[in-house]
Amino acid sequence: MLRPDFPIITQRLTLRAFTPADLDELNSFQSRADVARYLYWGPRSRAESAAALAKRVHSSTLSKEGQFLAVAAELTETGQLIGDLNLEYLSSEHRQGEIGFVFHPDHHGKGLAAEAAVEVLRLGFEDLGLHRIIGRCDGRNTASAALMDRLGMKKEAHLRENEIVKGEWCDELVFAMLEHEWKASR
Repeated sequence: MLRPDFPIITQRLTLRAFTPADLDELNSFQSRADVARYLYWGPRSRAESAAALAKRVHSSTLSKEGQFLAVAAELTETGQLIGDLNLEYLSSEHRQGEIGFVFHPDHHGKGLAAEAAVEVLRLGFEDLGLHRIIGRCDGRNTASAALMDRLGMKKEAHLRENEIVKGEWCDELVFAMLEHEWKASR
């Protein structure tokens, strides 16, 4: 079982559970076409962000496979919500999980997503005891691929035209990190 001891404070961020009060700030980036470009969903209305937030508010603990841990990333200095991360528990038998992240474009290129993602990987490997954590992205999403590479995740697959997303065939990149790679990197 994983129940993080929130908040988790990094150099510039406060990582915490989502609350209903996060709706406006979450929608401020979920509603943007440039944010949704490479995701399964399109720009979200306020009501769609509210529905997504409701799931996140109730996802602050991982106790069985199929669940996900939702992590809000806010700037410690201002308290502004700028990121949405998750850790999905894929398999208890094989001790596998999957990381995901979406950040407000106004905060791209500053290392903030990496700062937060390192902590989510730590939660998966050290607190949940995972053996392997994967990350997936649209093959055109060079920023997400570069982030996973910087985190030390290894590119394992480039699946060509494996899914139809928003009406077009898309490639998918799969990255992974193993527990011993995590330990070696710390």
